[in-house]
Amino acid sequence: MTRALALSFLVFGLPAAATAEVELSFYGGLQSAQPSDVSIRNDDEIADDDLSIDWEGRSTTAPPYYGLRATKWQSPTFGYGLDFAHNKVYPKDDELPAGYDVLEFTDGLNTLTVNAYRRWNAAFGEVSPYVGGGVGLSVPHVEVTNGDSETFGYQLTGPAATWIAGASVPINDQWSVFGEYKGTYSANTADLDTGGTLETDIVTNAVNLGVSFNF
Repeated sequence: MTRALALSFLVFGLPAAATAEVELSFYGGLQSAQPSDVSIRNDDEIADDDLSIDWEGRSTTAPPYYGLRATKWQSPTFGYGLDFAHNKVYPKDDELPAGYDVLEFTDGLNTLTVNAYRRWNAAFGEVSPYVGGGVGLSVPHVEVTNGDSETFGYQLTGPAATWIAGASVPINDQWSVFGEYKGTYSANTADLDTGGTLETDIVTNAVNLGVSFNF
């Protein structure tokens, strides 16, 4: 989270406030995940290639699901920025493949993306709809325990993408609230402590509520 905020200030900088609107946002909500196939490889040989995991998000379980966003609006309708999302996935009902004690991304399935946005200011009274999308990186906390193998830590595992549709409503000149749908895709190849790899592509879906500060 600290790195995401630092990157936000490096990209935008305080002088940007003099020429364009800058918006800092925080959101939480309910996040789920679609089932995915998982492949475990040891020294280029497939160890487990038929693992299919039904994932769930458990959004309110510590550590909770949340996101941070920094957007620079170049014009009243177009903006771009950084989005950090702390997604999470657990095996549904704790049903693990045979031989596994832990297989999850719960702290979490983090993504950092560069996004572009299109909004329609006050299109419905004070309500401003918007859409957005972007690409970036997946940086999950990989947690896999299988026999004598125990992997536990953050890794850069591959590319990520996100797509967003929502609407915001102003509270006053600087504060607003928003609600949105947010989907993410991440392609993950994680290194295991045994020297093998875990590969899985995961799609998450979230309904978010958040607050923004504009300056």
